[in-house]
Amino acid sequence: MRPLRGIACKLASVLVFITMSALIKSTADHVPAGEAVFFRSLFAIPVITVWLMARGEWPDGLRVQNPMGHVWRGVAGTCAMGLAFSGLAYLPLPEVTAIGYTGPLLTVVFAAMFLGEEVRLFRISAVALGVVGVMIVLWPRLTVTQSGMASHAEALGAVLVLSGAVFSALAQVFVRKLVATEKTPAIVFWFSLTSTMLSLVTVPFGWVIPVAHEAATLVLAGLLGGIGQILLTSSYREADASLIAPFEYASMLFALAIGYTVFGEVPTLSMLSGASLIIIAGILIILRERRLGLERARQRKAMTP
Repeated sequence: MRPLRGIACKLASVLVFITMSALIKSTADHVPAGEAVFFRSLFAIPVITVWLMARGEWPDGLRVQNPMGHVWRGVAGTCAMGLAFSGLAYLPLPEVTAIGYTGPLLTVVFAAMFLGEEVRLFRISAVALGVVGVMIVLWPRLTVTQSGMASHAEALGAVLVLSGAVFSALAQVFVRKLVATEKTPAIVFWFSLTSTMLSLVTVPFGWVIPVAHEAATLVLAGLLGGIGQILLTSSYREADASLIAPFEYASMLFALAIGYTVFGEVPTLSMLSGASLIIIAGILIILRERRLGLERARQRKAMTP
């Protein structure tokens, strides 16, 4: 275990994914979300393939035992990606990032509903705190403000991103089931391939021929998506998940910096305060998961003859 290297890989993956989102956002006014998903997924495949070959995990690492599990994970993940990309056309990058933090909170709820995981008062309270934060972020977009009725486009964007967070949480539940039988390379590769194929379903709804700079931007976004996935996977190989996971919230700092310098997006007080509550809730859940993991490890050790 090399914790500092793991943290560095995690932070690098967060920066890469935020940069990818910014590239997608820069094309969102002209390129439909489904088409963006296609580029993001398709051009991640060569990067992942080369990585697997370098690790000696091609093609043996792609064998699956639960093919339908990969299909369901692909459907949920593709919907999450498409909805989030759609929201980028309507909302500032930091706001999309903050609402996206709802995903891990909902994962706790869905894991209890679909996987039978026990959720006690501490995690329920943390989820409730996160929900309050989400409402603070969403409230200006969904209510009447001093300046009048909230923009229909902004309200649509908020609903799209929140819906994407729901599907993201469902995808994580499917991943939790997959890791019991599937190898990480298989989960990563088959998701990219599945989402590439699923994105083609949106062709009849108005794909466009991107101009040269848009095409280059989308290809770069796809390559960065593959690189980000590799960095993310590598980070969890180098250090414990409980140490690595909180650094996910560094994405807010990157989103604020890119949003302000590239798109001229000035964060509002409600967005910052709501995002802070969501981040606190997420870290509390991570710390609780770590404690439960240590307790389970001690119990297993005590039962070992």
